[in-house]
Order: sequence, then structure tokens, then C-alpha cells
Amino acid sequence: MPRPAIEPRLFGRAEAANYCGLTPNGFGDWVRRGVLPGPIPGTHRWDRRAIDAALDKASGIEANKTETALEKWKRDRHARGDERRA
Repeated sequence: MPRPAIEPRLFGRAEAANYCGLTPNGFGDWVRRGVLPGPIPGTHRWDRRAIDAALDKASGIEANKTETALEKWKRDRHARGDERRA
């Protein structure tokens, strides 16, 4: 039985550019401008999930984010004006 194809999570520069629909030079420009993240520190590899998150942010797409209990508590506390400053 053939093994299912595995999509790589990490890309080299040319693969990352292609994934984004950019030329390598255009990809480098977007990285320099901070639209896209740089490679994982100490490597020449880009994380597909980091690229997706950056493109979602640049496009104005909000990722479905579940509020944690701590975030809800902080939001509720702020709304009540219960914040104390140290």
C-alpha cells in the first residue's frame, strides 16, 4: 500500500517564494519589509505556518482564536475597571 504524501512544513527560499506566489526576489523584499517572517534562526528554512500567519495578518484575516480563561478574566476585569496598577 503506498504511503500518503506528506506536505513539508519547512521550505527553502525558492520553495517559500513559490508557495507565496512570489519570485525569489519579491519574496526577499517582503521578508525585508517585514510582511513575511525570516527563516527559522540558525537555518535557511521558512516555516509554512509562520508564513500562513503572516499572510493572514497582512490580508486582514483573523485566525479563529479561542479565548483562554486568562484572557477572558483579563477582559472582564478590564471592563469592570478592576485593574490595579503596581
